[in-house]
Amino acid sequence: MNAVILAAGKGTRLKEITKTVPKPLLEVRGRPILAHHLELCAAAQIQNVFINTHYLSEQIRKFAGDGSRFGLKITYSYEPELLGTAGALNNFRENLVGEDILVLYGDNYVDLDLRALQKSHRDKNAFVTIGCHVRADVSHSGMLEVDAYSRVKRFVEKPAAPDRTSNLVSAGIYVLDPKALDYIPPGKSDFGYDIIPKLVADGRELFAFKIENELIAIDTPELYAAVTQKLHTDPPEVC
Repeated sequence: MNAVILAAGKGTRLKEITKTVPKPLLEVRGRPILAHHLELCAAAQIQNVFINTHYLSEQIRKFAGDGSRFGLKITYSYEPELLGTAGALNNFRENLVGEDILVLYGDNYVDLDLRALQKSHRDKNAFVTIGCHVRADVSHSGMLEVDAYSRVKRFVEKPAAPDRTSNLVSAGIYVLDPKALDYIPPGKSDFGYDIIPKLVADGRELFAFKIENELIAIDTPELYAAVTQKLHTDPPEVC
């Protein structure tokens, strides 16, 4: 399995916090989020990692280097203009054929055995597996409806109130069959708004993989402050 870590975003909702530090390099549990992601990949024996960059790109490259200190091989792309969460894969398309593709959003901390995720994907012969978790407020997330077999029946990105019919949301973690690349058009596109809804509409086999371990989103200054303040006291609220 190959891995793509999305690390290009500006993290604008974090305001001053990301003025000089890209969001994937913010620390959670005493280490940058990107370090946690790379260690997860190494633990799962994923050797090839691809990282897209844009905002403060040089800091991302300087921190992760060629990947050797993590036991990985890292290949980078630079996007002069952001291509979106799915469009970012186009710069690595030739390197991603033939193997399942793990996609990790580079701005959420997660404690996850990627081997279990990969096993679930293969056991169910899934076209796409979506790592997901329960969240009380789904208005800023990609909401999933699933059946008794965890098959995804509906996906709505940032649903309006009438469409909020589930508390299960995407964690920004996907495993893709390499043929899923055929659904990603040239240019800018997004998994939540463009690709996942299209796959569901086409009747492809999409499954949810529920993450029971800790997952921390740091989308706002308040959330990040809560995380950093509680690291050595109570566990932070997962979301």
